[in-house]
Amino acid sequence: MSTEPTMLPPSSSATGPAGVSWERATIEKLVLANMKEQRATRRWKVFLRLLMVALLAGYLWVLYLGVSGKGLAGKADDAVAGPHTAVVDIKGAIAADKEANADDINKAMRRALKEDNVQALVLRIDSPGGSPVQAGMVYDEVRRLRAEHKKPIYAVIEDTGASAAYYIASAADQVYADKASIVGSIGVLMNGFGFTGLMDKVGVERRLITAGENKGFLDPFSPQTPEDMAKAKAMLAQIHQQFIRVVRQGRGDRLKETPETFSGLFWTGEQAKTLGLVDELKDLRAVARDVVKAEKLVDYSTQPNPIDRLAKRFGMAVGAGAVQAVQQTGGVDLR
Repeated sequence: MSTEPTMLPPSSSATGPAGVSWERATIEKLVLANMKEQRATRRWKVFLRLLMVALLAGYLWVLYLGVSGKGLAGKADDAVAGPHTAVVDIKGAIAADKEANADDINKAMRRALKEDNVQALVLRIDSPGGSPVQAGMVYDEVRRLRAEHKKPIYAVIEDTGASAAYYIASAADQVYADKASIVGSIGVLMNGFGFTGLMDKVGVERRLITAGENKGFLDPFSPQTPEDMAKAKAMLAQIHQQFIRVVRQGRGDRLKETPETFSGLFWTGEQAKTLGLVDELKDLRAVARDVVKAEKLVDYSTQPNPIDRLAKRFGMAVGAGAVQAVQQTGGVDLR
């Protein structure tokens, strides 16, 4: 039998130097550690909440700036600071749910031309085109505002002023561009896809039930008929003639028509000047300095409002019948 001493774990009756049991000391350490962890968690929660409040406040402030047009260099607040040239941007695709939409553009133009110190308004254009409806609304408003305020409205094309964008530009008193700008594309298109061959290969049957012989007009899952093609071409031809009419009206005797003028081709700014689509090769600052004689530029463009954009996206109803068919085929575009 061994007489070696045996090491045993401290019993519940064992006490430390201060007379505190081993279990109690361990529990106290765990409780203290837990309390520290809870305090740290609370501090992080408070910090994150404050951060969220700060971010929300900043977001609301940005929205306020976007609505009011304040806080941006050269914006509406500077409009009273002497004679200047007003600028309204038309950038990107022209559509009701895009930044370049008729409501915002027209609102910005009206706001600019009400200012006494505005010597002229320049539409700064960089757009490949878009909706003929939106372009027509802006075109009509440009002509109305020119007559109402008796102030010149100029169009300055930067990289691109094509199709619906040129539709708008043609309403201006003068059109300017860079020698390398893309100008023109006076035409209308409707694009889409047909899936009937693919459906036949994979064994999918299209079941389209309509009341009204043209209710399935241009349905991409049904065979394309000569009658449908004739109707679509007639519709595009009518919109094309509307486009041609406004360009002739806007450009007048300056337009030097050729067989290709309204064919959908586009040209460089230098070529467009030869064709009478552009008056001079100048940029925005040159127009303000040399033409308007008011070198100071003030941007009146309506700033994007995310809340309004979201509401507009959700609020837009999708039409039925022919409108739905047009959307399925990619829509009618001046591009």
